[in-house]
Amino acid sequence: MIRRCCSVESAIGGKRLCLEVGKLAPQTSSAVSVTYGDTVVLVTVCLGQERAVDFTPLTVDYEERLYAAGKIPGGFFRREGRPTEEAILTSRLIDRPLRPLLPAGFSRELQIVATVFSVDQENRSDVLALIGASAALHISEIPFAGPIGAVGIGVNDGEFISNPTFSQLQESPLDLVVCGTQDRVVMIEGEAKEVEESFMVSAIGFAQRANLDIIELQHELRKECGKPKIELEVKSLDPYLVEETYVLVKDRLDEVLAIPEKGLREKTISSLKDEVAEKMEGVSAGDISSIFEQNLRRHVRRNTLDKGTRPGGRELSQIRPISCEAGILPRTHGSALFNRGQTQVLTIATLGSLSKEQRLDGLTLEESKRFIHHYNFPPFSTGEVKRIGTPSRREIGHGALVEKALSAVIPREDEFPYTIRLVSEVLSSNGSTSMASTCASSLSLMDAGVPIRNPVAGIAMGLVDDGERYSLLTDIEGMEDHYGDMDFKIAGTQKGITAVQLDVKNMGLGLDTLGEALGRANKARREILDRMIETLSQSRSSISKYAPHMVKYKIPQDKIGAVIGPGGRVIRSISEQAKVSLDVENDGTVFIGSSNEEGIGEAIRMIESLTREVVVGGIYTGKVTRILGFGAMVEVLPGKEGLVHISELADHYVKHVEDVVKMGDEITVVVIGIDREGRINLSRKAVFQGLPDREENAPLHKVDSPPRAPA
Repeated sequence: MIRRCCSVESAIGGKRLCLEVGKLAPQTSSAVSVTYGDTVVLVTVCLGQERAVDFTPLTVDYEERLYAAGKIPGGFFRREGRPTEEAILTSRLIDRPLRPLLPAGFSRELQIVATVFSVDQENRSDVLALIGASAALHISEIPFAGPIGAVGIGVNDGEFISNPTFSQLQESPLDLVVCGTQDRVVMIEGEAKEVEESFMVSAIGFAQRANLDIIELQHELRKECGKPKIELEVKSLDPYLVEETYVLVKDRLDEVLAIPEKGLREKTISSLKDEVAEKMEGVSAGDISSIFEQNLRRHVRRNTLDKGTRPGGRELSQIRPISCEAGILPRTHGSALFNRGQTQVLTIATLGSLSKEQRLDGLTLEESKRFIHHYNFPPFSTGEVKRIGTPSRREIGHGALVEKALSAVIPREDEFPYTIRLVSEVLSSNGSTSMASTCASSLSLMDAGVPIRNPVAGIAMGLVDDGERYSLLTDIEGMEDHYGDMDFKIAGTQKGITAVQLDVKNMGLGLDTLGEALGRANKARREILDRMIETLSQSRSSISKYAPHMVKYKIPQDKIGAVIGPGGRVIRSISEQAKVSLDVENDGTVFIGSSNEEGIGEAIRMIESLTREVVVGGIYTGKVTRILGFGAMVEVLPGKEGLVHISELADHYVKHVEDVVKMGDEITVVVIGIDREGRINLSRKAVFQGLPDREENAPLHKVDSPPRAPA
C-alpha cells in the first residue's frame, strides 16, 4: 500500500522539530521520521501475533549507526555489533514511559525500533527517538493512552532551557529528561549537581509546558494520517469468583502481610493460595492464580490507603533497619557493605591509571570515561535458580543510575588522577537495590581514599493511588513496588539532589504529588546519610597500599615525542623496565603509577634522561659511540652526541684516538661549546685540568642508559 506523505513541525527550544510520515519504511504498522537540527531518527512500530501472556509483549530497540556521525566502527569486522550501553539505556528510556500507557489486556507482540540516521553531535537523539515512538504509536492502529511529550532540560545563565545542546550541558547543573501526557508526568530521568528539591520541581514544571507543544504536534499528525484504533476485547475474570475468593482470604491476609521476612511471607502466601485452590473445585489453575493475585493486590492497596498499613508492618514514612560496614575485604582498594532491611549490597572500588579509562565507540562526542560503575544482580540474591549470562538491560540501567548519582561528587582528573571502577554486588534483594548500591558505592569510595566532595545516599519512594486519594511510601520493598503505582528513586547529598529516576504504572503524576515525594525523600536521605557518616565520616587520608600510587611529573611539550618514542616504543619500554603505568597528556603532564615507590623513582630518572637539555659548562658522563680519525663521538644524553676532538681527549699529546678511548668506553666530559647548528663540542682534557668556570646551575650529570625497546 502506498502511503500519503505528510509532515508537521513546530519550534521547540528555539529549533525546528519536524515529524514526517509516509516516505520511509512503508511495510510497518507506522513509521515516523523525527528531525531536529541535523539529527534524524526513524522510529517504526510493527504489530505481531497474539501471545498467551498476561502482559503486553513490548520490545524496544534503539539502533545506533556510526555512519550517522561520520564514523567507522572499530574492531576487526568494522560493523556495529551488540548494542552499546548507551543504546541499551536509550531503549529503556523509550520503553519506560510507553509501557504503562498500553492497555493491560493487549497481548499482541509489539516492536518499536528507533534507528539513528544522522547526528549533529549537538542535539540528543534519545529524546527524538522517544517523541518518534509516541507519535508512531499515536497514529497507528494500536490502542495507546498517549501521546506523550519528551524534552531535555538544562540550565543556562540561571534560566531553564529546552533541549540544550551537549556543549550547553557541560556547564549546566542539571541534565533532565521529562516525559508527560497532557496533564501528568509519566517518566523522569536525570542527573544534577546537588540541586534543591524546589529547583527540581520547577524544572519538571518547565518541561511539562514544553511537552504540551510536542503533544499538540502529534495530534496534528494523527489528524493528517492516523489509522482507526483496534477495538480491544477485555477479558475479565468472573466477578462472583473474585469476590467469593476474597471473602475466603481477607481475614488471613492481614496476618500474612504482617510477616516482616520476605521469604517466610512468600511461603505463607503460597500455602494460602493452595488452600484456596482446594476449595474452588472446577476452576482452572490459571484462573485461580489470577484471581488470588488480584485479591492480594487489592488487599495490599486497601490496607495502605485505609489503614496506613504496609507489608511487614512499617509506617508509611518508616525506613527499614540500616547497617553499614566499610573496609571489609582485605586486598581490594576499597569496599563497603550496606544493609537496608533484607536488601544487601557489597560494593568494591578499584583504582587504576588513567590509561585504564573506558573507551567509548558511540555517537556522542565523549570518547572515554574515567569513572565507571557496574551493577550485578545474581539469581541467589532472590533465592532463585537461574542461568547467569551477560548483563541484563536492568543491570545496565541500574548501574548507570548509580553512576549518575555519584558523578557529581567525583573529584576532577587534575585533583585525583585515577580511573575509578565500582562494582556493586547485590547479595540480597527486597526492593531498591539501586539506591542501596548508591549508599554502598559512596562508602566504598571513601574507604578507597577517593576524596569525594560529599557522601551520597539514595531512597526509593512509592505510591498507591486509587484516583481519589493516594498514599506516599518511603523506602519501598519488593511487594510494594509490584503492587504500587510508582517507583521514584532520588539520590543526593546533604546539599541536594544528584540523580532522579521516575517510573509509573498508572497514567502519571501531578506536580504537587512529585513535590511532596521529593520533600519526603529529602528527609529520608538525610536520615540514611547520618547512619553512613557514623560508619565513615570522611574519605580515608590515603589510598590502599595495594592501589597504584600516582605521581604527577611535568616535561616540556617539545619533549613529549622523545618520551613516547616511535610507535610508543620508548614509553612502553619505560613501563616494562620500571614496572609502572605511564600516561602523557598533551600539555606535558606525565602521570606515573605504581604500588612500588622505587619503580616510580626509576621511571622519573629515565624520563629525566630523555628530556634533559645539554648546557655549556655542564659535565656529563657518557659512552663513546663512534671513533673518528680526528676524535670521538660521545652520547652525553639519550639521542644527543657531541664531538671530543683528538686534541681534547687527554691532557697530553694523543697521536691516535684508539690510544686513549675505545667504542663503548664511559668517559666524563665538559661541554665547551654549542654552535649555531646545534653541534656539541666536548672536552675530556678540561676535566683532567680542573673544572672550568661553569654557567650558574650548570648540571653535573652521569647519563642514564636510555630505555630501549625490545628487539
